[in-house]
Amino acid sequence: MSKEEKNSNNETTGGINRRSFLKATASTVAGVYAMGAGGFGVLNRAFAEDYPPMGNYPIDGNPKFGFVIDQTGAYADEGEDQFRALKLAVRHINEGGGILDTMEPCALKGDGILGQKVEYVVGDGETDPDAARDMGRRMIERDGVITYTGGSSSAVAIAQQDLAQEKGVIFMCALTHSNDTVGKARRRFGFRMFFDAQMTGQALGPVLAKEYGKDRKAFHLTADYNWGHSQLESMKEFTEKEGWTTERNIMTPLGTTDYSQYLTAVLNSDADVLVLNHYGEDAVYSLTQAVRFGLKNREVNGKEMKIIVPMLSQVVAHSAGAENMEGIISTNEFHYTLDTPGAQAFTRAYIDEYGIPPGHGGHTAYTQMILYADAVERAGTHYPPEVIKALEGFEFDGAGYGPTLYRACDHQGYHRILVVQGKSPSEMEDEWDVFNILAEVPKEDVTYDCDLFPGELGPYEPSK
Repeated sequence: MSKEEKNSNNETTGGINRRSFLKATASTVAGVYAMGAGGFGVLNRAFAEDYPPMGNYPIDGNPKFGFVIDQTGAYADEGEDQFRALKLAVRHINEGGGILDTMEPCALKGDGILGQKVEYVVGDGETDPDAARDMGRRMIERDGVITYTGGSSSAVAIAQQDLAQEKGVIFMCALTHSNDTVGKARRRFGFRMFFDAQMTGQALGPVLAKEYGKDRKAFHLTADYNWGHSQLESMKEFTEKEGWTTERNIMTPLGTTDYSQYLTAVLNSDADVLVLNHYGEDAVYSLTQAVRFGLKNREVNGKEMKIIVPMLSQVVAHSAGAENMEGIISTNEFHYTLDTPGAQAFTRAYIDEYGIPPGHGGHTAYTQMILYADAVERAGTHYPPEVIKALEGFEFDGAGYGPTLYRACDHQGYHRILVVQGKSPSEMEDEWDVFNILAEVPKEDVTYDCDLFPGELGPYEPSK
């Protein structure tokens, strides 16, 4: 990544069926909005005047996206995957291709948004809520972004949603897995497509009981921040429902590199399952060290000890190494081997551009930008409340998730979840082929009541 990109500088990228009808309708709306002199230029300005200024609406020039990604910190590898995917999303919005050809319904035509090409700026969120919020504020106030995205930490996502509500600029969450993101911290100007810890617990609990039995004793090591706390509570809830007991938990600081003191405590316990509620580099360090400590498949009270990492991406698993990942059960949102039109359209485009397959963080970030652009196209305006209303309750397919709902009451995307298990090195076709898919859990099995985690979205007007 260039120094200019790290410093948040501008970069510009430059027979009738149901799908044809939707695209034709969107084309009519966009044409009215975008035509200039000799056409409907006056009408275009009149449309803009129908809504009061809000955030960076009305836009000045081409629409600009902000990418606040983790270029440094514990989740930097995920940030690289997201940035590659986000650049691809801008290309597809401007030029066509990818899931624009598979998503149903889809109003985008591959000529930008409402006839205008999309630009973007990028900056480092540092895997830190304060740094990410400062970068987001800079993009809003200095760069004039009409929307922004990024991050791999729930603490970062929550901070960014608060900023979005304050500034009247929509934040499309990238990776964030905490229940709080769309629970007590939900915001009208924030949207999350990635699944959460509650869904991981619902999907994983029955599979773990089937694979390892119902009489198990679990020892948890948990990243000591919002997401880790959320993940711990959900894993305890759904494993205990299956008959497991929770022996102990130790909170570990984010960014820990030496887990020896914590793993020694596990060795000295009666636990026969180690649950690593870690992600990114934390998961790489804790898992590899746990294997080195001999915890994997160690006999405890007549049982083989098992290690679980409840949520993992292909990027993290690849960094951890095949020998360490073998047999590890987890959940994730996307795998590049999925044989569906949307998954393959995105995967082919990503591999053609970068030579390696995408991870689930990249897929989420990519899809979020496509969904935002599509909502603007359907709304016929960049005015944030109208875009929000176009996203609320939106149902679609063909983006790589299966049938998906963006629920209006909490702005959570509901779709199927993958339960995966690390392959043995002999099974892998290449270095990225790290997972077998044990189960595709349908969205109906992981959907929960909107008031399970009470929260308030807030108004369609930004906070004063």
